[in-house]
Amino acid sequence: MPRLLIAASGTGGHIYPALSFAESLSNSWEIEWLGVPNRLEIKLVPKKYKLTKIKVGGLQGNIFRKIFAFSNLVLASIRVSILLRQRNINVIFTTGGYISAPTILAAKINGIPILLHESNAIPGKVTRLLGRFCDHIALGIPLASKYLKGCRTSLTGTPVRPEFFLDQSLPHWVPQGEGLLIVVMGGSQGAIKMNEMVRNILPWLLEKGCRVIHLTGQNDCFYKNFNKLNNHANLVTRQFSNEISAILQNADLAISRSGSGAISELMVTKTPSILIPYPTSADQHQELNAAFMAGYGGAVIVHQHDANKHILKKTISTLIDSNSLNEMKSNMNNCDYINSELKILDILNSIS
Repeated sequence: MPRLLIAASGTGGHIYPALSFAESLSNSWEIEWLGVPNRLEIKLVPKKYKLTKIKVGGLQGNIFRKIFAFSNLVLASIRVSILLRQRNINVIFTTGGYISAPTILAAKINGIPILLHESNAIPGKVTRLLGRFCDHIALGIPLASKYLKGCRTSLTGTPVRPEFFLDQSLPHWVPQGEGLLIVVMGGSQGAIKMNEMVRNILPWLLEKGCRVIHLTGQNDCFYKNFNKLNNHANLVTRQFSNEISAILQNADLAISRSGSGAISELMVTKTPSILIPYPTSADQHQELNAAFMAGYGGAVIVHQHDANKHILKKTISTLIDSNSLNEMKSNMNNCDYINSELKILDILNSIS
């Protein structure tokens, strides 16, 4: 039985695609996972896969921090190299980020094939620097190939969880009725500034009869002290939901950050969206992720702004009044964003 090591760590954008790919594999693969301490994988991975944790970080900061981080990278690469030999790993799959640096170096030293998946329009620093040492790079967005000259790349799309492809009804806790269903989501890390923009127009949305699901993330406690809105029959606020696939399938409009995970899920469910790119995302990759989806006509971009301005409100009003939402949903039919897992598996088999 071939032994696969998955190196994926940090945020949902790195971990969820890797989990989705792992879950798509048959029982003919033996899977182990490589991550770091105190990140999201600690909660998600051990339920299904054996998790090994190593300490590794970026090379930011002053010269002394960089020297210290480089020393940690060398030590981490040695530890991964030992792990690869001890576990008789045959092939590696990684989704980029800091964890991929020692993994790629160790794989190269030991002659083990490695497949990297890059989900963003602009590849991360590690991918741009070490991608040439990978046997293949699978891309979620075609623009990324522009930044990976000399690398062998293929467009596969980004894996999403199997439930996104199953027809589902709305969860029982979602507000019932005929009003437009709007879901607001800020990703695995939440989005406080975006939440403020939405909260400022909530009374208007509710007055128009819209039903609103606001997934605030863990760091926003506003609603705990604001019962007037929170008790409205057409408003539900939660930190997150495990039923997001069913919600997106039935939503009329999503308001979201434009991380790669959100983009992939919105494209699979063909949900019309207003995308608010995180303004300080690395290399402004969320801006280009959003532009990719907007290029299909399935999304419009609103940049983060002061909550007292009316840009978001005007955009929603225009979409509703012009009946654009149905057209946006139809436009998404032009996007072939299925079978990502099978495409990645084909590459994995070809290099192993």
